[in-house]
Amino acid sequence: MEKISLYLVEDYFLSRASYKYSLEKFEQIEFLGDFENAQSCIDAMDKKQADIILMDLGLENMNGIEATKIIKQKYPNTKVIILTSHESENEVLACLYAGASAYALKDIPIEKLVEVIKAVNFGANWYDPHIAHIPFNSIPKPQSYEFNNLYPSSDEIKNLLTERELEVLKLLVEGKSNIEIAQEISISAHTAKAHVCSIISKLNVADRTQAAVKAVRTKLF
Repeated sequence: MEKISLYLVEDYFLSRASYKYSLEKFEQIEFLGDFENAQSCIDAMDKKQADIILMDLGLENMNGIEATKIIKQKYPNTKVIILTSHESENEVLACLYAGASAYALKDIPIEKLVEVIKAVNFGANWYDPHIAHIPFNSIPKPQSYEFNNLYPSSDEIKNLLTERELEVLKLLVEGKSNIEIAQEISISAHTAKAHVCSIISKLNVADRTQAAVKAVRTKLF
């Protein structure tokens, strides 16, 4: 069986050493290197691409979400597995939107982690049971239960929203907060919140996350 090449990004030295020691014991894994920051991993990818990257989130200078997005844009065939202690809903969803194929918490047994690595390498997605409810809870409800009209098309969404609301929705998809949206398009935070509330109402969703999911699902942007 061809080995699965792998990079590890983890800022805590003892964790890096532990994962490296454990993973190198598995014949299926070709451990290419470990890094304490994301930029070093991206630089290494420019020279030698890996099949899998194990990515921590709480990194200095560039966090794991931003790094995942950059890596997936530059190397779409490389799979990113988030390996972290973070369980925040916003962080989980942002990782998935950035292109991560799996989200594992750091208490995962090493044997299970290797199973996840192999599954993801073959194209699967995997979520730790402790956070698996998050992506599923964010699935927007259909507008009807007719096969041909389950969810609105991108054109229908464009017709529902104003140009400004479409601009705000795009920033929601990028994970921006109301304050960040306000700064981005030079409006007040109060106005940004009003636009977000209007979008949620018009798209018939429960919250800003579901609005972003609906936009991604219909390939609006």
